[in-house]
Amino acid sequence: MMRLVLAGGLPLMLLATGCAHQPPAPGSDLPGFFLGLVQGYISLFSLIASLFFDVRIYAYPNSGWWYDLGFVLGAMAFYGSGTRTYTYTYRRWG
Repeated sequence: MMRLVLAGGLPLMLLATGCAHQPPAPGSDLPGFFLGLVQGYISLFSLIASLFFDVRIYAYPNSGWWYDLGFVLGAMAFYGSGTRTYTYTYRRWG
């Protein structure tokens, strides 16, 4: 039953999102990779500030894929990408 729901729901979601489009970006000085990197790094502070002021965490419109890559890398750099939750054990054979 669950496979049937997933098999029917996934194409329906893809069909619904395939019709969506974004308006063209105004201007040529859109946020790029480096601003995405900075904004990803300060995303926690932007989230806290957005509770009290009119601050957005994610810049829109942006330059697209490069901004997204910078944002994700910046967020991973700030949050540590989960390295502190993993415990590495070394077992010596012999």
